[in-house]
Amino acid sequence: MSRPERPHVLRIGEFPAELQQAIDTELQCHVEADLARDATLAGRIRAIVTRSRYPVAPAWLERLPALRIIATSGVGYDAIPLAAAREHGVVVANTPGVLDAAVAELAVGLLLALLREIPAMDRHVRSSDWTRAAYPLTTGLAGKRVGIVGLGRIGAEIAKRLAPFGVELAYCGREPKPVPYLHFREAAALARHAEILIVSCPGGAATHRLIDADVLESLGPAGYLVNVSRGSVVDEAALASALARGTIRGAALDVFEVEPLADSPLMSMPNVVLAPHAGSATHETRRTMLRLMLDNVHRVLAGEAPLTPV
Repeated sequence: MSRPERPHVLRIGEFPAELQQAIDTELQCHVEADLARDATLAGRIRAIVTRSRYPVAPAWLERLPALRIIATSGVGYDAIPLAAAREHGVVVANTPGVLDAAVAELAVGLLLALLREIPAMDRHVRSSDWTRAAYPLTTGLAGKRVGIVGLGRIGAEIAKRLAPFGVELAYCGREPKPVPYLHFREAAALARHAEILIVSCPGGAATHRLIDADVLESLGPAGYLVNVSRGSVVDEAALASALARGTIRGAALDVFEVEPLADSPLMSMPNVVLAPHAGSATHETRRTMLRLMLDNVHRVLAGEAPLTPV
């Protein structure tokens, strides 16, 4: 018995090689250049597969008449034209839930690296500076007031991992949640209370540059910022200025307004720890995310609802 033909899909952006191999076993994956070479291909594309960091142009909804689903391997969907997709009857699906633990792990790791200056300690040893002088004292986590901007799935996982360190947890959001943490409605009010501010809210217009100069001023000269949400949530120019002037003490960032980061003053600041948007970048998490993305594609093309619609 012959296997059914693998559905034709358009890939926007890149997937790591091992994940692309998994995609190719189930889907016939094409890129934009393939459509230019074959005028009939656009009419056979039934799905777009992508990752959260890659913009999906609204024009694809016009160019691909058979399109049924835009499936992203990631939580964020601010780069997908939701309203236009709905107008064209195209389903949008993401992969929430499966990456929460990995992002929370990195958030805690970045925070510890920032407070204890682990990257600088590593350089101190490798450069043989340790043979000439002891490394200066650093800052501990126990007993600190930690504010979480966005106590959703990822924020809750971060809070769960921080609680055993003996911190005092607080959060901000429109409405209080049934959790034993102090609630604030505004980010600036949370920043005034906290010594450490961790950003884990969704991206999009509603949170664009939510962490601005006023919030950073509220955090104060002993304060630390960690961002594992979206680069758009933090006003990067205001942050660089705040770090340079001592408005806040330090920052650890996994996401940026423009990625990959290049020619930024953040790259030369000693009070900054940087990561390359790697919150979900573990073998285990990325495989699970990909499986959910593929399942969403197969279900929609079979006439069923996706497991995780947006």
